[in-house]
Amino acid sequence: MSAPHPETQWLSQYVLPNYGRYDVWPVRGEGPYVWDRDGKKYLDFAGGVAVCPLGHCPPPVVKALTEQANTLIHVSNWYCIDKQAELARILVEECVQIPGKCFFCNSGAEANEGLLKLARKYGQQTGGRYEIITFTGSFHGRTFGAMTATAQEKIHGGFGPLPPGFVYVPFNDLQALEAAITDKTVAILVEPVQGESGVHAVTAEFLRGAQRLCREKDLLLLLDEVQVGFGRAGEMAGWRSIIPGDEIQPDGISWAKAIGSGFPLGSFWVNDRRDLSKVLGPGTHGTTYGGSPLACAVGIATLRTILDEKLCDNAKTRGAAIAAAGRAWNQPLIKEVRQLGLFIGWELNAEAFKAKAGDKPASIFLAQKLLDAGMMVTPAGPNVVRWLSPLNITAQHAEEGLSIFKGVLDSIAAS
Repeated sequence: MSAPHPETQWLSQYVLPNYGRYDVWPVRGEGPYVWDRDGKKYLDFAGGVAVCPLGHCPPPVVKALTEQANTLIHVSNWYCIDKQAELARILVEECVQIPGKCFFCNSGAEANEGLLKLARKYGQQTGGRYEIITFTGSFHGRTFGAMTATAQEKIHGGFGPLPPGFVYVPFNDLQALEAAITDKTVAILVEPVQGESGVHAVTAEFLRGAQRLCREKDLLLLLDEVQVGFGRAGEMAGWRSIIPGDEIQPDGISWAKAIGSGFPLGSFWVNDRRDLSKVLGPGTHGTTYGGSPLACAVGIATLRTILDEKLCDNAKTRGAAIAAAGRAWNQPLIKEVRQLGLFIGWELNAEAFKAKAGDKPASIFLAQKLLDAGMMVTPAGPNVVRWLSPLNITAQHAEEGLSIFKGVLDSIAAS
């Protein structure tokens, strides 16, 4: 008699074991919910790690995907792709609102690789500079360049020698940043909000100081908005959740995750200032799949929905209410609630979890307990769990999440 779920064996037999997976098998999704293969329903506040800004199977995206798949799926970048032009216009005019140009790829790591290449190329054109400064706690991807840009030893371990040319500086330490700049420095790459290390936002003082140093020393200010962009922090441009308006004028921005509602799509933008958008000319950079008609159709549908339905405003309102409710609990297992829009980090009291979680990190332990209770969240380091809900959640969805979360915390505290 065959096993009821043969894919359980196939996964271990045929798929590399590079992920520490929870034993949950999602098979269907709708809005903020998913169902596993046994029919159990989950409130999904993990969102594929900030990838599903409209929830699962949103009708505008399904419609765009279906119609474009019936029209033209792929054509080489040797030719002109109308959907690329349309998506780029939305990104430049309605999201960044600063003159510039876009390149389309397939992921956040690829988008960051593009920014790294931009910086190196610009450095070679302006005196042979090549060093790029990044920050402790950062995460920029798993390709070799993006991995090396990530200032975390646990990401580097066992893959040396790593590419040279990266300098690591403590996050939000403006004095250390200024001291690290030399005649070899060409760029600063920073996340406005560090997601993977626990939802830590750059300070306004630091971001202003970084821009000042870039302008004084002819460096490129590059922003990694792969996780924070397109409404996650309550603004289409994530840095504007920290410094509103036009004060900050980055030279490059990387995007992915939310831009494609789960379809592989990434992009980076380059400022037109000083002809920066001409640095990567013909033959300097490219991709086979990036910017396909299908991917760009999905991106257009996703961004149009976020913009037209004013989901940034919803993210700010819902996120603030969730954070206020959580803080009011005075729950001893929660040390701090960090929130920008619907980018919410719950820092756990590691000491209080020790007796409960054993050798497991508190975030992993709590995420499993929440799964058991029917809720998905995303760990961020050993002591933080992230809520990355859809941007269009209702007050009822938020209340449901708070109820499950508090119930699990109270149960752990009482055990």
